[in-house]
Amino acid sequence: MTGFAVLPLSPPLAQAIDVLGFTQLTPVQEHALPPILAGKDVIAQARTGSGKTVAFGLGALSLIDLSVRRVQALVLCPTRELADQVSTELRRFARFLPNLKVVTLCGGVPVRTQTPSLAHPVHMVVGTPGRILDHLRRENLELGGLRVLVLDEADRMLDMGFAESILAVVAQTPRQRQTLLFSATYPDAIRTMSHSVQRAPVEITVDATHSAEEIEQIFFEVDPACKLDALTVLLAEHKPESALVFCHTRNDVRDVAARLAARGFSVLALHGELEQRERDEVLVRFSNRSAAVLVATDVAARGLDIKGLPAVIAWELPTDPDVHVHRIGRTGRAGQRGLALSLCAPGERKRAMAVLAQLGHQVRWGRLDLSAVAGLAKPSPAPMVTLMIEGGRQNKLRAGDLLGALTGDVGLAADDVGKIDIQPSRSYVAIRRQHAQRALRCLRDGKIKGKRFRAWALA
Repeated sequence: MTGFAVLPLSPPLAQAIDVLGFTQLTPVQEHALPPILAGKDVIAQARTGSGKTVAFGLGALSLIDLSVRRVQALVLCPTRELADQVSTELRRFARFLPNLKVVTLCGGVPVRTQTPSLAHPVHMVVGTPGRILDHLRRENLELGGLRVLVLDEADRMLDMGFAESILAVVAQTPRQRQTLLFSATYPDAIRTMSHSVQRAPVEITVDATHSAEEIEQIFFEVDPACKLDALTVLLAEHKPESALVFCHTRNDVRDVAARLAARGFSVLALHGELEQRERDEVLVRFSNRSAAVLVATDVAARGLDIKGLPAVIAWELPTDPDVHVHRIGRTGRAGQRGLALSLCAPGERKRAMAVLAQLGHQVRWGRLDLSAVAGLAKPSPAPMVTLMIEGGRQNKLRAGDLLGALTGDVGLAADDVGKIDIQPSRSYVAIRRQHAQRALRCLRDGKIKGKRFRAWALA
């Protein structure tokens, strides 16, 4: 594995990489960045957490001419959450590129609220296909000067029915552009998409499975009627700081979350019937450790990237082995060892064997003592509480402003304040549970940057 120093990056990008502490290239970066920086189209198979955002991000930023006041790079993502993550990473890489403007355009908010951000010249746009197409049709967005197009997690975009929208967006871009396609799998639909939008792409494949060194996998054969007890025992035994539980249907998600809550777990549910703001708040609370367990469907969790996730648990096995690989890929990242636990009904053994064959290595079967459920201690509450402040980037609020108010006016220690998430009109901050009520009172009674903002705790 080689280092970033060998790449022909511009001084501002090389400086950013150095400041961010990146030294060694991941496999996908090592194989994809040279052809990307050489201006070639690339189709790369890479799983979640492989470092692909760095690969296409540095490539796209390398093509930006700051003196040209037009959209020069477009990144299409399957979900708002992934688009937000990509935008954040791009801004980190571009910290030494003066006056570079990145705009995120996704559904879930009215189009009219996004239009002002396009009134002034934009260099890069990140968004979901449907919303990008909407702005193009309204003539809020123009792609005649586009130099690079990125399709991130392309297989998920196709699974979500975005194929026609993607092609409609591509039709409004110049033919002489660089196109980068990243996908966790290579189904026929991805090959067809590549043929439609790319020119002689360089093909790159990195290991799509997970090694036993990265993730410890354990399967448990459990009667369906005993699954809740099994899940309770697993959470009590392993005590993960946070765990993502996958179910097939939204009804199962609601049922499992409600039953875990009745047993004292701090648990949240994520499914397709949630409004965008509800979804945003669920993800914020889970990622900042204000809830220990998130129960979700595969569809609702698409594009979900929770850093430092200790455990993933399957309420039942998926029919598609690739789905299982994607599920467990959310743990065991950034050099940390992950834990993947799967509940398997007796009739699902064939499905389990298909997963094992896909993984290509041994996965052990575990045993559970379900009689221990009655004697288990009540779960501890989540360590953090999320406070919501009704003000965000539109109010010129920054993370430093909230941290300053909490450590100065409120008097909290810096380590009592957790993750701070600044959104356009709202901000979220995690506070250690024992200090949350005091922090909330002070925020309500005090001022931030000389202004009063409404605030409350998310239940």
